[in-house]
Amino acid sequence: MKKNFKDRLGFTTVNYILLAIGIILLIAGYSIMNNPSIEFGDSTISPILLTISYVVVIPLGFFYKKKDNE
Repeated sequence: MKKNFKDRLGFTTVNYILLAIGIILLIAGYSIMNNPSIEFGDSTISPILLTISYVVVIPLGFFYKKKDNE
């Protein structure tokens, strides 16, 4: 039986929500970095947001699988 593309990926709505959160964090991080009116002390949040989105949220969105309770 041939599976369609959506079944092969195995993404659920949780995966898509995590990926959307990761993209929102990326946009926020780059926009904070690009804003010239932000003081030096406030600019440390941009690398933190980018690191969290690239290292934690986006990979979690790709690899998250719901456990089957049998």
